[in-house]
Amino acid sequence: MGTTPKPLFILGFVALFAPVTAQAQKVHEIRLEANPAKETYRITPPLVTARPGDVLLFKAGRGVPHSIVFESAGLNEAAHEALNGAMARRSGDLSSPLFTQEGAAYRIIVPRVTPGIYHFYCLPHRAYDERGQLRITK
Repeated sequence: MGTTPKPLFILGFVALFAPVTAQAQKVHEIRLEANPAKETYRITPPLVTARPGDVLLFKAGRGVPHSIVFESAGLNEAAHEALNGAMARRSGDLSSPLFTQEGAAYRIIVPRVTPGIYHFYCLPHRAYDERGQLRITK
């Protein structure tokens, strides 16, 4: 008498060849621009929606210097630590180094934090309301 395949063997074989759905890491370019002559100060886009593992690529445009500082108000301790850990060469708490040349780039890999809105601003142009928001999703 022949034997019939065991159900676990079949499931394992099917799982071996099943398509894997993995999310690709997405790069979000964010420009910082200041033009005092026209009194325009902006971060473009002003709202970025990203997932943990995505890359935020901040690029300094006209009107250097620029920097990125995340608002600490409302952050729980875990999110505070995760954002600080994601920021290489920090100049301070939740603060990037200063971008002194147009075209300078700064990368942050979005950490695993509670989904929500995280506010940030350009420190040299904070008084001019050069700000942005990072919406982190699952």
